[in-house]
Amino acid sequence: MTLTELRYVTVLAKTQHFGQAAEQCHVCQPTLSIAIKKLEAEVGVELFERTTTHILVTRIGEKIIAQAQRVLDEAAIIKDIAITEGDPLNPSLHIGAIFTIGPYLFPNFVPSLQKIAPNMPLVIEEGYTNTQRKRLRKGEVDVVILCLPFEAPDVAVQPLFDEPFMVILPPDHPLAKHAALQPKDLEKEHILLLGEDHCFRDQVIEAIPNINKHYNSTISMDHDSEGNSFETLCAMVTAGLGITVLPQTAITASSFAATHLVAIPFKGNGPKRTIALAWRASFPRHQAIDTVRKAIFASRRINADDKPLPELSAD
Repeated sequence: MTLTELRYVTVLAKTQHFGQAAEQCHVCQPTLSIAIKKLEAEVGVELFERTTTHILVTRIGEKIIAQAQRVLDEAAIIKDIAITEGDPLNPSLHIGAIFTIGPYLFPNFVPSLQKIAPNMPLVIEEGYTNTQRKRLRKGEVDVVILCLPFEAPDVAVQPLFDEPFMVILPPDHPLAKHAALQPKDLEKEHILLLGEDHCFRDQVIEAIPNINKHYNSTISMDHDSEGNSFETLCAMVTAGLGITVLPQTAITASSFAATHLVAIPFKGNGPKRTIALAWRASFPRHQAIDTVRKAIFASRRINADDKPLPELSAD
């Protein structure tokens, strides 16, 4: 049993296609097929059901492949430890973020990060929270920027800063004259929301009692109130379809300034979200994580010394 064979079965389980798996593993299809057959013979069970049209993972195969992924993850840590003994700011760092944070935070802190660690190449991606959670645990990303609450086994989380919500209105809307608003002021308004896969949608619904219930009881909120991005929501507000709520970082983006919409804060201790960093507790390049933290704090003018990175063991 070799790490190469374990990698072959995990990739095949993911693609469920011998040709695609062989391509991802950079080998010919017969080589991959023979190696998997060899592994199945060694463990004494079949990991896959093979037909002429598709491949399915067997029940015992699911358990073995899950363990194989854990073995590969642990093996990858050996390389990370060796790298850490050299220069932890030299190898590339894969940073993920959820859709409602990445476009607004990356442009602000990445230039600072590149100044602090000019030799550390960055790989940046965006996705939904559940997707980023899975990719983080699999080692496909090193650190993720997301919103709390967030939990995952063997993952460390550090809150970074709180971000207040803002009400977005056309300049001629009656509420646009107010200096600040309360959630109850919006109960009779048509609130435009992101789709159900976005955690920010849930946060807005929680923040505004009776959201959209008084707008039009005959129209489903799921059909006429959703957008795929903050930019889409702003375009819908401009078109007169309703109003919306956005986080503060989205308001500072140049794309929002071009809309000529009005952003009104909530009164007092209004609704907000907490932005946080998450990384595998076993990830040994703590200096790289700390560099990301400091770059984000610098972009927000937050004293990094007030929120130090937790001391975690790579064991």
